[in-house]
Amino acid sequence: MYYDQGSFDIRCEWGLEGLQELLPASRAVVIVDVLSFTTSVDIAAGNGALVYPFRSKDQTAAAYARSRDALMANATREFEGGGYSLSPSSLLDIPAGTALVLPSPNGSTLSLSTGDIPTFAGCIRNATALAGVLRQYETGISIIAAGERWKQQQTLRPAIEDLIGAGAVIHALDGTRSPEAETAARVFEAFRDDLKSVLCTSGSGKELIGRGFAADVRLAAALDASRCVPVLKDGAYRSYHVPGSSDA
Repeated sequence: MYYDQGSFDIRCEWGLEGLQELLPASRAVVIVDVLSFTTSVDIAAGNGALVYPFRSKDQTAAAYARSRDALMANATREFEGGGYSLSPSSLLDIPAGTALVLPSPNGSTLSLSTGDIPTFAGCIRNATALAGVLRQYETGISIIAAGERWKQQQTLRPAIEDLIGAGAVIHALDGTRSPEAETAARVFEAFRDDLKSVLCTSGSGKELIGRGFAADVRLAAALDASRCVPVLKDGAYRSYHVPGSSDA
């Protein structure tokens, strides 16, 4: 009861434990994993693909892909010779109608832990479009910053890119904000005019740039570059269908 932020319309927390605290009082959940799960989902769903989140990167993911008649994304970002992975750049030209299983221990695990609550993939790229869809819920909107994992202990590492991404969505929403949500919004406001530089010089950004994925960081920092709102339905993220719209 102390941590559910239930007296506020818009809430914000970190990771799986934070999600579990907010979930009972939630009407909608947004997962934010900027580098790179939700950015990848945004790009793929924006092209008309279906993205099936999957927790693990072992052979069970391949079996799950076969059961869904879906392609299996590479378990790492590297995709020499073609193919898809957690690298958003690898998904820029994914064809409409493609079904893709995307393993991710952070973004996928959170996505698959929300039960029957409407669940959306949020990032810097689709913040304003997503907020437009979330307004229908009015209250009980929970924004979950995924964070990363420290390599040795595998404990949560709060990641500034996810705090900024959460703040970008919160900034575009109306309603009362918990102190945690207000903090995220203010962090976004502080950096909104310099997002590319901030992401590139963050710990996560420097790691990706050092591994040769600078393009992924630039894609992730592109504020409101997307109108796609990925919603989790029947186990897959797909572009949200606005009631009354002829668009898929």
